[in-house]
Amino acid sequence: MAESKEQHQQISIELGEKEAEGIYSNLAIISHSPAEFVVDFTRILPNLPKARVHARIIMTPQHAKLLTQALHDNIVKFEEEFGEIVIDGHNPFPVGGATSIH
Repeated sequence: MAESKEQHQQISIELGEKEAEGIYSNLAIISHSPAEFVVDFTRILPNLPKARVHARIIMTPQHAKLLTQALHDNIVKFEEEFGEIVIDGHNPFPVGGATSIH
């Protein structure tokens, strides 16, 4: 019987100077189709009636689920170190037609 061993490939990830600065977002709008999930990152600022999408990430449903699991794991670790993240449950910026996180 032949043994099957998974081989893990090391991936080198390069972070450009512009990307390293990051983009602040306080609103994510999530939509999906049978083939992909689309996450639009935007920010809403006081006294501005319009928000602009600053980044759009498109991924497969499998990668969306893996991202969810990775975020959950990191939130658990964060709360173990810094305490519970409190959400007031009030969404002052409802968005129709898609799920939003802010």
